[in-house]
Amino acid sequence: MDYATAEAGRVIAAEIATPAAAPFVSLADAVRRRHDPASLGVLLYGSCLRSGEDRDQVADLYLIVERYGRAYRNPLLAWTNRILPPNVFYIEVPYDDRLVRAKYAVVSLPQLEKLVQPQALHSYFWARLAQPMRLLWALDGDSRARIVDALAQAVVTTAGETRALVERPDELFARAFQESYASELRAEGDGRAADLYRFDRARYDRLAAALLGAEFSGPSGDAGNGAARRRAAARWRRRRLAGKWLSVLRLIKGAFTFKDGAGYLMWKIERHSGVRHDLTPWQRRHPILASSVLFWQLYRKGAFR
Repeated sequence: MDYATAEAGRVIAAEIATPAAAPFVSLADAVRRRHDPASLGVLLYGSCLRSGEDRDQVADLYLIVERYGRAYRNPLLAWTNRILPPNVFYIEVPYDDRLVRAKYAVVSLPQLEKLVQPQALHSYFWARLAQPMRLLWALDGDSRARIVDALAQAVVTTAGETRALVERPDELFARAFQESYASELRAEGDGRAADLYRFDRARYDRLAAALLGAEFSGPSGDAGNGAARRRAAARWRRRRLAGKWLSVLRLIKGAFTFKDGAGYLMWKIERHSGVRHDLTPWQRRHPILASSVLFWQLYRKGAFR
């Protein structure tokens, strides 16, 4: 393991060990019990981690499992998770005088270890997992160590796939998130990627300094750097082409796994884009059949970018 990867691992190991608020731990316990005996770890990330607040929010979790055949009673769910990861579910858990809510994505540890490598074209996993995380629960020390290694590799891949596009280390992760957001259907505005970087700027700058090294001089200059920039830009263009279709397929798949998935989707789109769309009763009952028309209606209103 080189210095950069080892440094990323040290940052991640300390980061995920930071205690999280009790409501999130309750959610993690309910999620891992739902899929026992396959559960290996539960991660918290996203807006609830940044704010530390669960009220009127839906937490974002990852459930890491041993293998899909043990995580589901329904073999179709195992198959769809393997073919187009992750499967996404919704859960509500009583906590004190209220309900706490989460959507959680299921991915097996062996598949995750592949999806954070540079060979995985799309950034869906490695750009997300390069963000700050908390490990709410782990089965054992080996599971914890492998999850830390996967998160560290996600950071390394994110940096490696973006470094040729930036002039300075402090541009690295903001540019990576900008490119990753452009490779999916996102309801958030154009400034969301920059906001992610600014919220944890010291953390990202520390990682960028370690991963790029003191000798980094940016993309301008010699012909080799120019060629690297063109290759990196071409890879991101391919991700944008593939990513939009993968986003649509994941939305359609989510209608099978998500309780009132269409309703949740409308809530999230309105929250991030300001676009409101009232579903008809038929659209709620038949989200798959309604998906193509619904997507076009939302797109015309400006809900997706």
